[in-house]
Amino acid sequence: MKKLCILGVLIVFGFAPVKMVKTKVADGITVSLPTTLVPMTNEDIVVRYPSVRAPLGAYTNVDRNADFSVNISATEWRQSDLEVAAKFFKAGIYNLYDRVDIIDSGIQTIDKKKFIFFEFESRVNGSKQKEADKQPVFRYSYVQYYIEKGRTLVFAFNCAKDQREQWQSSVHAIMKSVKLK
Repeated sequence: MKKLCILGVLIVFGFAPVKMVKTKVADGITVSLPTTLVPMTNEDIVVRYPSVRAPLGAYTNVDRNADFSVNISATEWRQSDLEVAAKFFKAGIYNLYDRVDIIDSGIQTIDKKKFIFFEFESRVNGSKQKEADKQPVFRYSYVQYYIEKGRTLVFAFNCAKDQREQWQSSVHAIMKSVKLK
């Protein structure tokens, strides 16, 4: 009875646990995602991932303001290069944004595999040329890398910075649920 009362209070105040569903992203890659994230449409992928190589999987919420994706980066890193690769990836993150505030980073073991990860908030300053784009854009992101022979798998989540509290615990659960075969 006590547990039921606590659960009721959590639901009323919006702290109910997020329902996660095991999702096959690609052959040999599964991850548990909140039911609120659904596969992106082809149009969304073209707009959000303008690249020759489409992501292995890309998911977004109904409002299209929170995204999770899995991509392949063709690299020649080896598992023994994790420390050096982490520095390289960190420099790449700093080059993408005007400001980066690292929340957490390091190397973590998930399902007996070592992943490099960065959790951060970022700012991209507005364009000085375009009047409509003068406002800076603030984001919360969590990026995780797995190095294997000939490629690196990149797991990335991002949302508006002001939604960090809403998503942070789910993002940690998502990243820790990654299974690779």
